[in-house]
Amino acid sequence: MITKGKEIPTYEELEVQDVALSSPFLKAGALHMGKQCEAENNEFMLCRMEEKDPRKCINEGKVVTSCAMKFFQVVKRNCAQEFYNFAMCLDRGSQDMSYDFCRKTQTIFDDCMKEKAGIERPGYGYFCEPRIHETKRPQPMPEPPPVYPDALVEPPSDDIPRQPSKYQGRPIFF
Repeated sequence: MITKGKEIPTYEELEVQDVALSSPFLKAGALHMGKQCEAENNEFMLCRMEEKDPRKCINEGKVVTSCAMKFFQVVKRNCAQEFYNFAMCLDRGSQDMSYDFCRKTQTIFDDCMKEKAGIERPGYGYFCEPRIHETKRPQPMPEPPPVYPDALVEPPSDDIPRQPSKYQGRPIFF
């Protein structure tokens, strides 16, 4: 359900070529792609967090998708067979596509990417390290505090007469 004042982007604005790969292939290339497209992804996520409206970040999302497409084109050009073997090992090796059973094929794929494409797999914990992302987008204005027209201007004063307690207060424990 959409409220009357909201504008929806047109199909032309949303049109972008999708990355048509299944989960094992995306997981096989995730570490390398995460490092290659880190700046674009951080810009998109910063936009999403600051704007709090995904419609304002459509262009940043398109940049992330195009970076992923370029990355997988590089993989296909340079290390297609090694990538395929690694993805199939992830798919067939365990139910949750664990890397544990595919270390040999992962090493072969990593070496191929390093030699032929010049892309090195990031080290363990690379994505957990804190980094500062510089952006060219202006920071959005903060939202003004909500104004409630029916709120009390002043709290009630202490001179209001009150009835004394009927039972002179009750102890918590009997």
